[in-house]
Amino acid sequence: MANTAVSQLDEVKTTPWAGGKSPFNVEYGKLMMWFFLLSDAFTFSSLLISYGALRFSSNAWPAADKIFQSVPGVVDAGYPLVFVGIMTFILIMSSVTMVLAVEAGHRDSKKEVAWWMVATVIGGFMFLGCQALEWNHLHHEGFWWGSIPDAEKLKEFFTEGGIVSGAYTQQFANLFFTITGFHGFHVFSGVIINIVILINTLAGTYQKRGSYLMVEKVGLYWHFVDLVWVFVFTFFYLV
Repeated sequence: MANTAVSQLDEVKTTPWAGGKSPFNVEYGKLMMWFFLLSDAFTFSSLLISYGALRFSSNAWPAADKIFQSVPGVVDAGYPLVFVGIMTFILIMSSVTMVLAVEAGHRDSKKEVAWWMVATVIGGFMFLGCQALEWNHLHHEGFWWGSIPDAEKLKEFFTEGGIVSGAYTQQFANLFFTITGFHGFHVFSGVIINIVILINTLAGTYQKRGSYLMVEKVGLYWHFVDLVWVFVFTFFYLV
């Protein structure tokens, strides 16, 4: 009887939840991360739905291929969507390096986890740098919260023969900077968290614990940020 009780106690202690077998055998912290990401998804969804409602209720909306046709620091026009394509590629590759970091953690390879985390952090900083360049260029063109280009320049950002509307352009600018700024804040937060995880990895914290589960949980957040960007990219740059 005593042996049975000890066996049951050991089983409870070795479960990820440390309080009994979980309903879906999911570690508590990972489940909480999923809950957080779900709530964050609702926030981004509400913002993008608001943008979509305004965009498709108007016949005088600025054309994406007219606005996003520069490569900041290289050319001012003539290359529609090239720069944002580069940004998207950088962010997707950072998601790949995060996957490799998680995979290395499963093999308990501290050195590989560290290198892949460094690559992920660099990718995050590169994306943020590109976003800063794009914002600076758009601000130079006259787009910002509460401001738009003058009437003559405004005509450049609409399709040929289309109705030019300052009111809808203002709505576009406000939503663009709000949504991409909110996403950029998530990327910045993810980079900071990844740096913390990298420091802990180098310090051998997770190796001592015998698990790189924290890398996996942060990886979930990073993949979510990348997935959200796919929707932001589609709504603002393609539609």
